[in-house]
Amino acid sequence: MNSLTTPESAPGLDALAPLYKACGDPLRLEILRVLRRDTFGVLEMSQLFDVRQSGMSHHLKVLHKAGLLEPQREGNAIFYRRPLHLDAENTSLLDNAVREIFRTIDQIPVASHLQGKIEAIRNQRADQSQVFFARHAEQFREQQELIAAFDLYAEPTAELIRARAARHQWQTALEIGPGEGAFLPIVAGICQQVVAVDNSADMLRKARQTCADEKLENVELVEGTTATLLDHQQRFDLVVANMVLHHVPSPADIFLEASELMAAGGYLVISDLRSHDQDWARENCGDLWLGFEPEELNAWASDAGLETGEAMFIGLRNGFQIQVREYRKPENTH
Repeated sequence: MNSLTTPESAPGLDALAPLYKACGDPLRLEILRVLRRDTFGVLEMSQLFDVRQSGMSHHLKVLHKAGLLEPQREGNAIFYRRPLHLDAENTSLLDNAVREIFRTIDQIPVASHLQGKIEAIRNQRADQSQVFFARHAEQFREQQELIAAFDLYAEPTAELIRARAARHQWQTALEIGPGEGAFLPIVAGICQQVVAVDNSADMLRKARQTCADEKLENVELVEGTTATLLDHQQRFDLVVANMVLHHVPSPADIFLEASELMAAGGYLVISDLRSHDQDWARENCGDLWLGFEPEELNAWASDAGLETGEAMFIGLRNGFQIQVREYRKPENTH
C-alpha cells in the first residue's frame, strides 16, 4: 500500500466537511445569527452587513449548499431562512450538527448596531403595511375577499375556539389585528373581557363602529402592536390572529410576544394562508408575505415555548389554501 494514499473518510464525514467549512467565516456566522427568527432578502442582508449584493449572494449560496439556509420564494423575490425540517425527530448526524451550530451561535446576542438595522427593516415593512391600510380602509373587506371571504375561515376558526372553550373557563382574550372587528362578536361571546390591538387607526375606527353596532361592551380597543401590551400585567387565556401574519414585519415575533402575553394553559389560534406564488396579493391586498409553510409556523411556536395542537386546511376555488392552527402554552412554565 502506498503510504501517500489518502485514507477513506469515515461514513458521514464527507457531508460534515462542507458544513463546518461554511462556518469558517465570521460573517456567515453573523448571517445565521440574525436569521434565527427572521427572513430576509439578499438586498436586505446586504444593507444589514454593508456588503455588496454580489458578495452577500455568494455567502448565502455557500450556506445554502451546506444545508444551513434554505431559499424561500416570495413572488419574484428570494428570501432566506433557516431550514424548517430541523425538529427533534430528525436525528441524522448532519441534522444534529446543524442544530448544535445554531444552539451555539444563538447564545451570542446580536450586536446593538445590527439590531438597530434589523428594527429599521421591520419598520419599513410596517410602514408599507400601514400605508396600504390607510389608503384602502374603506375597501378593506373587498380587498381581503379577493383572496378569501371572511366566513370561509371565520367559521372553522370559531368552531375550534368554541370546542376548546367548552372545556376551559376562559375569562380573557386578545385578538391581534381585528381589522373591521368582524370576529370580535365571536370572541366577546366566549370571554368576559376582550382586548383587540391593531396598529392601524383607520381599522380601529371601523372596529369601534362594529362594537357599537353589535353592542359589545366587554371589548377594549388598543392602538399599537403586541409589543405595546408587553408592559401591562394582563395575561390572556386565548389569543387569536386571523389572517394577520402575512401583514406583519416579523411573524416569528408574534409567536414570542403572544406566548409572553398568554396565561399558562392558554391557547393561541391562528388562521393564515399557506405559501403561494400569487405576487399580485402584495399590491392589491397589502401582503408582506405570500403565506407560510405549516412547518414554519410550528417552528416559530416551538421556539416560543408553545405546543402544537390541532390543525385544519381549507382549500379555496382560486387556488389559495388557508390553514387554521392552534398552539398551547404548557401549564408548568418557568
